[in-house]
Amino acid sequence: QVHLVESGGGSVQVGDSLRLSCAASGGTSSIYAMGWFRQAPGKEREFVAGVVSHASSRSYADSVQGRFTISRDIRSNTAYLQMNSLKPEDTAVYYCAVKVTKMSSFGSWGQGTQVTVSS
Repeated sequence: QVHLVESGGGSVQVGDSLRLSCAASGGTSSIYAMGWFRQAPGKEREFVAGVVSHASSRSYADSVQGRFTISRDIRSNTAYLQMNSLKPEDTAVYYCAVKVTKMSSFGSWGQGTQVTVSS
C-alpha cells in the first residue's frame, strides 16, 4: 500500500507562487503515475495534473495549463506541483494520489494540503 504525504500549502496573494510536494512511501515500485487533485469548499474534487512514471507524459486541467507544472523525482519517490500566477479560484485543498496501472483509478489519497489565494 502506497502512503502519500503532501506538503507546501499556505496562504498567498494573487500572482504568487507555491510548490507542493507529495512524498510516497511503501510499494513505490508499483506506481505507474502520480496526480494532483483539488477540492474547493462546496465543490467536487477535480483533477489538476498528472505525470506517468517516466515523466515524459504529463497532463493538466485546462484551468491550470500554462501556470502549473507537475514533475516527479523517481529516486526520492516525490511528486511536485509548481504553481505560478495563482488566482483566488485556485483556493482549495490539494491532494496527491497514484495509479498503479494505466487503466486503474487514482487511489491511496494523501491527507491534503490547504492552498489559499487572496486578492
